[in-house]
Amino acid sequence: MDFLAALAVLLVVAKSLEWLLEKAEIHPIIAHVSTGVLLGPFILNVIHPGEQLDVLAQFGLIMMMLYMGLTSNFSAIAQNTKKATVVAALGVLFSFTFGFATMEFFGKGATAAIFVGVVLGNTAIEVTSGILVKERVKREVSSILMGAAFADDIMAVYLIGIVTEMTRGSLNGTALGVLTVKIFAFITIILLISEHVFKRAHWFKNVVRDLNVFFTFTLILTFTLAIIAEWVGLNQIIGAYLAGLTISRLRERKDPMIVTRIKLNELIGDLQVVLTEFFIPLFFIYVGLMFNPPIREVSLGLIFALYLSAILGKFLGCGLGSRLFGLSWEDSALIGIGMGGRGSLELAVLTFGLNAGLIDQGIFASVITVSMLTALTTPVFFKLYLRMLKSGAKA
Repeated sequence: MDFLAALAVLLVVAKSLEWLLEKAEIHPIIAHVSTGVLLGPFILNVIHPGEQLDVLAQFGLIMMMLYMGLTSNFSAIAQNTKKATVVAALGVLFSFTFGFATMEFFGKGATAAIFVGVVLGNTAIEVTSGILVKERVKREVSSILMGAAFADDIMAVYLIGIVTEMTRGSLNGTALGVLTVKIFAFITIILLISEHVFKRAHWFKNVVRDLNVFFTFTLILTFTLAIIAEWVGLNQIIGAYLAGLTISRLRERKDPMIVTRIKLNELIGDLQVVLTEFFIPLFFIYVGLMFNPPIREVSLGLIFALYLSAILGKFLGCGLGSRLFGLSWEDSALIGIGMGGRGSLELAVLTFGLNAGLIDQGIFASVITVSMLTALTTPVFFKLYLRMLKSGAKA
């Protein structure tokens, strides 16, 4: 099948499956990855991952990270900075520990164990925000959830940098120290620039007012930061995410006419159509196409153990963090459940790890399955627990 025909078939099947699953409130990522698995080498063997699809998928990944940054609310963590940071850190620590221990128990090796621990440590902010849009919870709970998910992303940026360095050889103490300084220096400089340019600079109003100029500026900034991130030894997706995050700070700008917020929303709206309907699905479809493990390497025991590690790591870590700040057991459990979903960033890092040789097809397939399961079950668990609390309160 030639490239254009394959592209058309993939998108039609993916969007049709997304529409069917949407009625059951199932996350679109599951439809997109499932399309790749179904049509790819693993099941029907109709379409194969090739160079042209790979280029589109990588561009889709860069644009997805830009979109994630744009839709992040930098000020969300400010209301409960300490609480959100501690909740996120403990969630990452517990998930990493459980994931690492599980991989070691199954004899997968230290490198793969570290990599999978990093992947399981992150919470998908899109799953968390999707839950909060549909379910009404206390303001403090929703603030901590979004703040912790945001802090989780910043920690993931650091951990992705470490994973990137792992692909270049052994990561000794000196290299780790240098890498840590470079990562935090890069992030700090970008956030300082965002404070003075996007939040305060008067001249930037001229860029924002013309949507075409604003759109072009956003793309230039995205690719510039992606290239700089790679120059300093990080991954391109870190630069793309920071580009979106810095521009999102326009929400904090003091503007009586709220022109900047309107233009930012228009930019996000225009990008959303192109990204969510074409580029982002293509990336996840490509992840599915790469799913082709030998059946003998697929371990249901490993999948189940990693799923428990992912769910329990966030539930115990984030729940404990919430209790440390005096939240009730019920609210702490709600936060622990809400932080359980994995999604886009995990799949991006998984693809990177597979291409870099850090993991094999069996581990790749197992963790993809776990990520999809958490994205599927977290909203269900959250809704059921919330209903249980409400019914208990009425009784």
